[in-house]
Amino acid sequence: MSDLTHFDSSGNAHMVDVSEKAVTSRIATAKGHVQMAPETLTMIKEQRAKKGDVLAVAQLAGIMGAKETARLIPLCHPLPITKVALDLDVDDTLPGIQITATVKTTGQTGVEMEALTAVSTAALTVYDMVKAVDKAMEIGSVRVVLKDGGKSGRYQAS
Repeated sequence: MSDLTHFDSSGNAHMVDVSEKAVTSRIATAKGHVQMAPETLTMIKEQRAKKGDVLAVAQLAGIMGAKETARLIPLCHPLPITKVALDLDVDDTLPGIQITATVKTTGQTGVEMEALTAVSTAALTVYDMVKAVDKAMEIGSVRVVLKDGGKSGRYQAS
């Protein structure tokens, strides 16, 4: 278990000590989607959902999710987030909503978890807002597509 940073030499979970790490600019981008019936997507596009503007509310929820990540993920460090950008794009071929979150900070650890939480929170909000008309929606493909900054350098999904 010594290769896993969230476990000590005895196998116990612990919060990683990042105090000796350099402060650097860090960025992470995550993506995911919500697949739904074509009729549900049309309702979202036409802003006919009874709970309001699905994409606007989900965008705000994603931003809030990024900011609350350390409260939700037990071993995640609280970070001074300097930017959260969330894009929710209608995809008629899915059919559904493609979600992309980019999070930035200047700190001693990365913001991958914040980007993943932003995407997940936005996706759950889309589901919540239209579940009354489409309980079969699927949330999927939530993943990190870019991470840069810090000792491990740049990762970009192929």
